[in-house]
Amino acid sequence: MISWINGEIVEVWQTNQKFFVLINCQGLGYEIQILESFFLKLKTNQISNKYITLWIKHIKKEDSDLLFGFASKDQKNFFIEILSIRGVGSQIGMAILNKFSISEVFNAITTQNKKLICSVPGVGQKMSDRLILELKSKFKKEIQIEVEKGKNEAEANNPEIKKMFEDLQLTLQSLNYTKSEIKSILPIIAKETDDLTKKEKNASFENLLKLAMNHLDNNSSNIVR
Repeated sequence: MISWINGEIVEVWQTNQKFFVLINCQGLGYEIQILESFFLKLKTNQISNKYITLWIKHIKKEDSDLLFGFASKDQKNFFIEILSIRGVGSQIGMAILNKFSISEVFNAITTQNKKLICSVPGVGQKMSDRLILELKSKFKKEIQIEVEKGKNEAEANNPEIKKMFEDLQLTLQSLNYTKSEIKSILPIIAKETDDLTKKEKNASFENLLKLAMNHLDNNSSNIVR
């Protein structure tokens, strides 16, 4: 079992939507499939060191041995968890990480953004549902940390946003939403508000209330179904 590898870069190349690096490690050449982001860094010489270290997932098949390399252990572990989901193969796993960062996947899971997940080549509606459901269970702690981080950053960057969130909680309570419902939705709204602020340079209480009620009402509809 190969856990990680350190060696000299011999060559990098692309075959269709697959990206590869050939590494010389103690006289042996290892052909490793890598993520597009890392491939582009190598091609544009953003990584000047001829020697690199990659975290490896080794997949053994009847007729071949496949090596998948990642710049971080988190990426490797996330890839392994994706592969444990029924119907998800190595190329879909790589396609997900090629298109999104881990934090972006967590945000899509939190906001139930099936359309975003379906934008990955090879991922349909049913697989999108399965990915969101199972990854939410597998990364419950990490997702909670991510959404809390988004909420804290939004409030820290804009004191007015913090005040609006306080008013939002009181308004939602007056509309008979439960405290647990409100608590579950706040990190999601914080993330969307942060994105809205970056794009439009402003955010209003009316926008926050509309976002919150849409999410809460959608959640209620999903529970009924």
